Amino acid sequence: MSELARATRPGRKYEQVIDGARAVFMDQGYERASMDEIARVAGVSKATLYSYFPDKRQLFTDVYRGEILRLADKVVLLNDTETAPETVLREAARVMVGYLTSDFALAMYRICVSESPRFPEIGRAFYESGPELGRTRLGAYFRAAQARGQLAIEDFDLAADQFTQLCQTTICDRMLCGVQDRFTEEEMTRVIDGAVSMFLARYGVAEQQSRSLR
Repeated sequence: MSELARATRPGRKYEQVIDGARAVFMDQGYERASMDEIARVAGVSKATLYSYFPDKRQLFTDVYRGEILRLADKVVLLNDTETAPETVLREAARVMVGYLTSDFALAMYRICVSESPRFPEIGRAFYESGPELGRTRLGAYFRAAQARGQLAIEDFDLAADQFTQLCQTTICDRMLCGVQDRFTEEEMTRVIDGAVSMFLARYGVAEQQSRSLR
């Protein structure tokens, strides 16, 4: 959320603006979306809209970042010091895969790819609010888990990026290429199980100790 929004957010009207902008961006993309249309769909005046967001770029950023923060907050086990990494990572992977297979995620990715050459700030906003935020959250968990002797990682940023990419295996390519737009529970579980198993095979302490004894 922007500093301006934090300072002036009263509640319901702000949520109306965000919900309206979300719908318009998903339907029209970034360039075609107008502040007039967002105000109309949100059911607020232009004055109200501009009191929260001085421009469309900041509004787009807050829509996307708000969704990512909401998802990140769902992974409550990232702050759990008692639960085993396998369980924590499985929960994180399930939330991530659930997001990646959503209409919102696909729409935001397509906006980023299509609009970034003309509007570089959109690409930066997408990266900072998505991959970079995810890396920060996962990296913090990895550092804490390593301090507890649960993981053995040399490069935390790289490990966070690797886990995120593992969670995208098969699913993202099929969605982006229009091969498949819905996935069964079994298909998602297959990706989640594979991501967690492969990650722990590389960074899990028990797995590394087992390899050293062979």
